[in-house]
Order: sequence, then structure tokens, then C-alpha cells
Amino acid sequence: MQLTLTNKEITNAKPFLKWAGGKTQLLEDLEKRLPQQIIADRIIENYVEPFVGGGAMFFYLKKNFNVKSAYLFDINPELVLGYTTIKKSNKELIRILHDMENEYLSKNVTDRSVYFYQVRNSYNEEDKQFDYKKYSDKWIERTAKLIFLNKTCFNGLFRQNSKGEFNVPFGKYKNPTICDENNITEVSRALKGVSIICGDFGKTSRYIQKGTLVYLDPPYRPLNNTSSFTDYSKDGFGDEEQKRLAMFYKKMDKKGAYLILSNSDPKNENPNDNFFDELYRGYNINRVRANRMINCQAEGRGYISELIITNY
Repeated sequence: MQLTLTNKEITNAKPFLKWAGGKTQLLEDLEKRLPQQIIADRIIENYVEPFVGGGAMFFYLKKNFNVKSAYLFDINPELVLGYTTIKKSNKELIRILHDMENEYLSKNVTDRSVYFYQVRNSYNEEDKQFDYKKYSDKWIERTAKLIFLNKTCFNGLFRQNSKGEFNVPFGKYKNPTICDENNITEVSRALKGVSIICGDFGKTSRYIQKGTLVYLDPPYRPLNNTSSFTDYSKDGFGDEEQKRLAMFYKKMDKKGAYLILSNSDPKNENPNDNFFDELYRGYNINRVRANRMINCQAEGRGYISELIITNY
């Protein structure tokens, strides 16, 4: 049973992981395009997010609106594990992270690198027999490793290879915040009464009805062959999946849900690429300016346009 959240329970939570493709810089543009009734009343009766990722949009809505019920989905079991652990065992997680942070910061750069790869190897090795269905203390330990790796790896990425192994190398940050106690506490509060489910976006259909606000933020379609950071899970998300998502969008539109979707704009690279314009023909396609935050080449970073597509 979902708990009704009052304005007193609105939190200041923000994403607990640094996430490639995170929506922090698009939040104001997204809010402007929310249904007028939601903007006026500051109330969201039912919210569904099929690709929660770092959760920037969800946490923003929880801070600025009265979200009465929410269902957060992601196909990546590591993310679901992290959200679930913070919701259930934030104090125990904070204790472990404090210990890891103290140990890490007491070391020189060489020893920090050794420690990082020890944690990464342990994280990848235990994945082979980890139980992602039954909650236990091992979930807390694994979430601590996930957050540690995210805060200390190169560029703060989450990336998996085809075997499902975390493969981002060591990052040489001088004084990383590994245990953000205040934010973990706020995230736990924000997740009170929220359903967190591991699964494909298609499984969200049963939680969506007329008036439900649905924010769809799939792994972005790469702008070119060198900018693919879509491997947040080992399954990937190619053009066929984008087409399947567009079909899902149309089905949820017929249910009377409020749909808002973001994606990369192919026209940044090729003005004649109408991939999304054709997929979402008949809907409201807006192009907004965003900063390309992640690119392996410095000259490939800068302002680009991104798509925000609504059915209202």
C-alpha cells in the first residue's frame, strides 16, 4: 500500500550516484513542460519512472511537489539494489561508507589505486553468485562498494562490459566525498512509501493509468560512433529498443497518462536525421539547450540540443 506523502515530508535529496546522462541540467526545462494542472496544484497523484537512473527528476519532484505515490523502475539490478538499501538500511550503509572513506583518504595515491582495484575486483567477483532477489546485509555491503567505486573511479561513471562487470578505471581525485551522510539520509526519506522495482520499461504498464505522470529517460541514442555511454547495463539499448519504447509511449498515451520523454537530438550531428521526429510524429517535440558533460575528447564537449517530447 502506498503512503500519502504530505508537504512536510518533502526532502532535499539529490542523486546519490554520479550518473552518465543525468538530468540535473534539464530539470528546469522539464518542470516548465509538466502538465499545467500539476504546476498549479503542486500535487502529483501518481508518478512512474521506467528508467530511474540517478533519479535527478524524481528527487527534484519530491523537493518541489507533493508526490502522493511513486514507482521507480530500472533494468539495472545494481541501481535497484542501491535504492532499496538506502530506503531500508541507510544508517548501516552510512557506517560502512564512513569506514571506507576514512581508510581510503588515509592512503597515498599509489595505495589508493591498489585499494580501488581491490574493491572493484571484489565487487565484480561476488556478482557471479549474488542474490538480487532476497534482501540481506550483503546488499548493504555491495551498495557501499557501488557508491565507493562511483565516487572514486574515473569521471564518476557507471559502466559495465558485456560480462556485466564494472570496468571504469581508477580516478585520481584528491579529496572525494565517499560518504555523503546528509544526502543518504535525505534520499532514504524521499524513498519512504515508494515502490522500487527491477525490470524492463514494459513492466511499468500496470502501474500507469489515466492522469499518471510518466517520465521516460532511456539510455540516450549515441550522437556518433564515439559518444556511446549507453551501457549502464550489459543489455544495451539500441535503435530497435528505441522503436519499442515509442510503441510503448503510444500505448500509454491511449491510457490517458501524461508522458514526458527526453533523448539526444540526432540533428546535432546530422540535420537530416529525423529518427525521433518520425518515431514521435504527432506529439510535441521540443529542442532545448544542454551541456554535453561526458565525452572522451575535450573538443567534443559543449552545448548541444536535447529532445523533450510530451503528449499534452
